[in-house]
Amino acid sequence: QVQLVESGGGLVQAGGSLRLSCAASGGIFSVNNMGWYRQSPGKERELVARFTSDGETIYADSVKDRFTISRDTTKRTMHLQMNILRPEDTAVYYCTMEIKRFWNGYFNDYWGQGTQVTVSS
Repeated sequence: QVQLVESGGGLVQAGGSLRLSCAASGGIFSVNNMGWYRQSPGKERELVARFTSDGETIYADSVKDRFTISRDTTKRTMHLQMNILRPEDTAVYYCTMEIKRFWNGYFNDYWGQGTQVTVSS
């Protein structure tokens, strides 16, 4: 069974930094798209940053020049470096990967359980 596990969330003051990590485990043949989303209370889940299938990176306008998404060469671990954090960045952050479990299977989306990021003013 595929699992995505996030880590690195916590409480930080405005202007500070956090580094989130996402580790995928289980039977994985191939990984395609990968990304980070977040959800604040009362709001819909929104894209923070992601890799396209071509390896390009896409960022939400609100986090450009502050957040950096990265991954290892195996595409089993992904990170989100968050700098100059603001109170409005407070949310539960989720990682997601598009994973094919077998060589003849299909890609399906998998999500982590989420990690809380709280930025105090």
